[in-house]
Amino acid sequence: MRRSSQPAGRGFELRSARTASIWAIVFLLQAAKSSLSNAELLAFVSARTLAFCALNLQVRNYLQLNVSLLYWILVAPFTGQFFKIAPIFRQMVFIGVRAAPMVALTAFSVGVTLAMQAAHSLESLGAEMYIPDLVMITLLREMGPVLIAVIVIGRSGSAVAAELGTMKVSEEIEALEVMAINPIQFLVVPRFLSMMVMLPALTIFGNYIGILGGWAVCVSALDFNTAGYVLRALESAETWDLYSGMIKSVVFAWIIITIACNAGLSVEGGAEGVGQATTTAVVQALLAMLVMNAVLTGIFFFAA
Repeated sequence: MRRSSQPAGRGFELRSARTASIWAIVFLLQAAKSSLSNAELLAFVSARTLAFCALNLQVRNYLQLNVSLLYWILVAPFTGQFFKIAPIFRQMVFIGVRAAPMVALTAFSVGVTLAMQAAHSLESLGAEMYIPDLVMITLLREMGPVLIAVIVIGRSGSAVAAELGTMKVSEEIEALEVMAINPIQFLVVPRFLSMMVMLPALTIFGNYIGILGGWAVCVSALDFNTAGYVLRALESAETWDLYSGMIKSVVFAWIIITIACNAGLSVEGGAEGVGQATTTAVVQALLAMLVMNAVLTGIFFFAA
């Protein structure tokens, strides 16, 4: 095994070194144009080369994590290597159930705000009857999936990154490897499956609470009754509105948990490294989620 793996590793190192050299030449040309001194030029090239190599390694680790996840979930069970159910349920409680109160409070506030803003804008047009439409469609398509994903990133994603990072610096992951236990199968798979189940469930729950918040405003402050609000909201929504929100939620769940786990497993440098990894996981997951939301919205817009 060692003999077969060494040439591949050397090949990758050569390719990485060659790529880094090319980038170094490019940065040299850029620096030469700006007439930097020799010391500044050397520092500039070194910093840019190290940054590129670190980014290359981070992307490679993230892709390897995703491939390993797919193997342990889709292939390993057919070879007799099953994952345990109990850790999955524990993570579902930690990731999803304990986040439900925060999701409920935030979603209700957003539903109330949407209804009040819609009433203020539509009142001058005499179109208050469309307030349930706006609340329903906005929550199902955009606000629900994005808002719940942001909450889960801040609460559960950061916690997963910190937990795995602490296990990494305390050498617990190395202890698992010594005991011939794969860390991806034992630590990442339960968290991944839990997130893939609980984020869509939280999104449905948050949508319901947000619509309830809109109902509270319409019934208490506007000329609506419960039956009229519910019928108007249901008539405005289509099946695809719910499906598009659920598709976004599943994609967001994949992004959040894989970035959080990758950041936690890549921790170096003790407690300071754990803090940096947690911050990195939150920022990267948030940016990736927002970019993917824009991409999916564009796809759904043109597909419809």
